[in-house]
Amino acid sequence: MEFSTRYVALGDSFTEGLGDTDPALPNQVRGWADRVAEQLALAHPDDSLDSLGPVGYANLAIRGKKMNQILTEQIDVAVAMKPTLVTIYSGINDILRPKVDIDAMMARYSDGLAKLAATGARVLVFTGFDASTSKIFTSIRGRTAIYNELLREVAQSHGAELVDYWRFREYNDWRLWGIDRMHMSTAGHINMANRVLEQLGETVRIPAPDLPAIPVRTTAETLKDNAAWTREYVGPWVGRRLRGVPSGDNLSARWPVLHSPLR
Repeated sequence: MEFSTRYVALGDSFTEGLGDTDPALPNQVRGWADRVAEQLALAHPDDSLDSLGPVGYANLAIRGKKMNQILTEQIDVAVAMKPTLVTIYSGINDILRPKVDIDAMMARYSDGLAKLAATGARVLVFTGFDASTSKIFTSIRGRTAIYNELLREVAQSHGAELVDYWRFREYNDWRLWGIDRMHMSTAGHINMANRVLEQLGETVRIPAPDLPAIPVRTTAETLKDNAAWTREYVGPWVGRRLRGVPSGDNLSARWPVLHSPLR
């Protein structure tokens, strides 16, 4: 099937969809990118965004991937699809490592974005989230700020559009995060999908689910919850990084070829 609008999503767990569980889908997740693609297809059933044909969608993102992996494993595949729309989120897994050369990393990112921009596609890139409310990840706040400033410059130089995750203060609400406190919940993914649709100039919005009431916890209950979270999620996460074993090593891209996003 020929698609006149060809949307290709690139990146890591953020774009793969972790936290938005759907056992019926590849890798058992859905995510904001699937939701954006679905809304684009629903809004343009007989014409593309430029009134030429239907919407096709591919998602090459795999959890745990670092910048070099995304650039070497995903960029050329995306270019071969002749995309008209690309979203890419990359580099945060590098920032989380003990050592990272952000300047060198962003120079490589610039080269990758140049390849994507050369296709003529509309390219959307994401700043990193401001983790100021997380006791675990607030330590990388300075690194993320540097990354974001360099990204703004790189994006401007290649005509890429910025989805400014850093400024999305609604994500200070922990109900938009999954049980692992590292990936967005279904509500968080729906909110991100609406943010991207807004950036694209689409008028459609996905209805936000009702958020559960914030439970009142005693200090003892909070300490117990934090201990369980550290044991079940932080420990394994740190262990994988010390061993150099990315969480997505045995996974393939969820949607490796263009297809209709309507189920």
